Amino acid sequence: MKDVIMLISLLSSILMSCAGKSNSLNDSKTLFSGKEGEVRLIILDPGHFHASLLQKNSMKQVSDTMYVYAPNSSIGLDQYLSAIKSFNQRLDNPTKWKEIVYTGDDFMDKMVSDRLGNVVILAGNNKNKSKNIAAAIDAGINVLSDKPMAINKHDFKKLEEAYNNAEVNNVLLYDIMTERYDMLNIIERELINNQSFFGELEKGTSDNPAVYMESVHHFYKEVSGAPLIRPAWYYDVEQQGEGIADVTTHLIDLLFWKCFPIAAIDYKQDIKEITASHWPTSISLQQFIKSTGELSFPDYLQKYIENSTLQVYSNGCINFDVKGHKVGLKVEWNFQAPDASSDTFMSKIEGTRAILKTVQDKEQGFTKQLYVIKPEKVNADDFLHNLKATIDNIQIKYPFVTVSPTSKEHEFLIDIPIEKRDAHESHFKYVAESFFSYLVTQDIPEWEISNTLAKYYITTQAVEIANE
Repeated sequence: MKDVIMLISLLSSILMSCAGKSNSLNDSKTLFSGKEGEVRLIILDPGHFHASLLQKNSMKQVSDTMYVYAPNSSIGLDQYLSAIKSFNQRLDNPTKWKEIVYTGDDFMDKMVSDRLGNVVILAGNNKNKSKNIAAAIDAGINVLSDKPMAINKHDFKKLEEAYNNAEVNNVLLYDIMTERYDMLNIIERELINNQSFFGELEKGTSDNPAVYMESVHHFYKEVSGAPLIRPAWYYDVEQQGEGIADVTTHLIDLLFWKCFPIAAIDYKQDIKEITASHWPTSISLQQFIKSTGELSFPDYLQKYIENSTLQVYSNGCINFDVKGHKVGLKVEWNFQAPDASSDTFMSKIEGTRAILKTVQDKEQGFTKQLYVIKPEKVNADDFLHNLKATIDNIQIKYPFVTVSPTSKEHEFLIDIPIEKRDAHESHFKYVAESFFSYLVTQDIPEWEISNTLAKYYITTQAVEIANE
């Protein structure tokens, strides 16, 4: 009998110990109520200015004290702290951030062991991003991550495991998708999901996909007369990721969000026929010096140098099939835009009753503009009637939206005044607020997770295919 009692006592102790460990991981489930200062931010190895944009404005739910962990001699850390300082010192609505900084080669282990915050912000070098996501999730810390969260097939597997572990540990993992908060994208989504106007999304063909998007970017830019300094690793596709693993994350997210709202995309069943190709942008040493401030190509870039010129695989195309609809994506990176020009963008989404086209080019003053076009088989009078009725309906919620014909036959501009469009930098706050809301309600939609995985499945498979 004494042995039985001892055994029961031992088992009880083990169970209580396990429960205690479980509670230490799962306490975040009940930690958030929306009260002031309950979100404690951890900024992990900041290497991209997106990390600071999340803190451009104060948020009541977020504590002013933040914990920063980074390796020694980090240019990204210096830029991040400088940005935070500028937010604190500005005259108009200054922030009150107080940073506690740790630097060292063991910064990741130190962050996990300290566990001083409950939300990790990741924005920087993408080589170890999926690994860092997994470490934070395993430590029971919520993660708000800049894109891309995975840049190769191995990363995708770790990301999928991280989502599974996040569910077990009752923490959330969220991808920073700012483009959903662009007013033009919001209006286009309204139009696409008005069946009487847009009809059904076309199936498309390989030569004429139902959805096509093309995005052109530049490595060297000047902001307010000063050059945007890129870290040297930005030119390494093993650290930054290829173009088809980076920019395309936004394009695919918008595709799912606009054309399949609240539908969960299962990458194992709904994504098929992925094809991809890629090609390099040539960067001279003089251009590299101008962009990074470095005096030579670092050792890790030597394998990409041909005839003294760095070859960066930042350009590519992806084609795939989602739920029976053909999609085509193209991304290009040039070193520098020609004089008086900028990044450009074009998308076309074809419905059975209307075609939506977004263009950002010289003609639009490099500001995105939204157009609607009548398909050939649609009656002109019916198209005009449906267009007017749809805009009238949209104006109930967005009274500033108007429509006017262009010089092209059966084409109309959906005019969204610039003053009604928040700047890109403002979108980061909206993403953060949505994420913090999910921390309180614990009702993040299933499609957010499945569609994020589908997105990174497409991009990482595309990189694999392009390299073959």
